[in-house]
Amino acid sequence: MPQVIFLPHAELCPDGAVLEAPSGTTVLDVALKNGIGIEHACEKSCACTTCHIIVREGMDSLDESDELEDDMLDKAWGLEPDSRLGCQAVIKDEDLVVEIPRYTVNQVSEGH
Repeated sequence: MPQVIFLPHAELCPDGAVLEAPSGTTVLDVALKNGIGIEHACEKSCACTTCHIIVREGMDSLDESDELEDDMLDKAWGLEPDSRLGCQAVIKDEDLVVEIPRYTVNQVSEGH
């Protein structure tokens, strides 16, 4: 089973995390299931950028982003070439190393 390795994030996972990730699940779902509270203001419908992540390793194992995701990512804070939306990044057979950006463009945390 592949793993998702979350790099340390001061608020959401200060020590980082190494999590088992069933193929076919999204990075966001793996994080949420394991207590890493990545924001997801649009309820995982690819309509915001609050679940923006940066894939530091394993990007080639993910399907390419579609036009809708690309359009949303253009609005993300701290966009990088390996940025994805956690709700759209479906885990395949390889491990991923993921960084959660320090900020989102969300004005108010929804408290999910």
